[in-house]
Amino acid sequence: MGIEEKLPSGFMLTSVEVLAGYMRKASLWPATFGLACCAIEMMTSGAPRYDLGRFGMEVFRASPRQADLMIVAGRVSQKMAPVVRQVYDQMVNPKWVLSMGVCASSGGMFNNYAIVQGVDHIVPVDIYLPGCPPRPEMLINAILELHQQIQNMPLGVNREEAARAAEAAALKAIPTSQMKGLLR
Repeated sequence: MGIEEKLPSGFMLTSVEVLAGYMRKASLWPATFGLACCAIEMMTSGAPRYDLGRFGMEVFRASPRQADLMIVAGRVSQKMAPVVRQVYDQMVNPKWVLSMGVCASSGGMFNNYAIVQGVDHIVPVDIYLPGCPPRPEMLINAILELHQQIQNMPLGVNREEAARAAEAAALKAIPTSQMKGLLR
């Protein structure tokens, strides 16, 4: 004798988490943060041929206070690292980060003192997009994968606990520069 029995046929019930996840995934606003050649591919994905507008992302925000998705496209230098962190800190919650290209994800071919060996040393990354440079189709696929993560993300206290656990696991991870084996 629940509410389901009193409603007319064809009326669908859902939880607040599912509804909020659906709304969040359909309203991502990316911040403009192109650092190298991957930025050209990121800009191309917003052009009419690929049309990120289909996913509610046609306008790249110039202000981090209006954005909730940071696409780090390209290599991050040591000088740029504090700026990346400042932009991330100024973004509204909840916020997500997509690391676009092998340079942003792991330093790429630039294994030297001037380039950060992975943007995950600066900000927590939700999706890694490989490639040099990754095609716009790959970026759209990564955004769709992020949509799935956002839609299934818990709300409230559960979300905070999941975020704390993910951050703790990331801090315990061995930095790439200290890994042995095929990397060295």
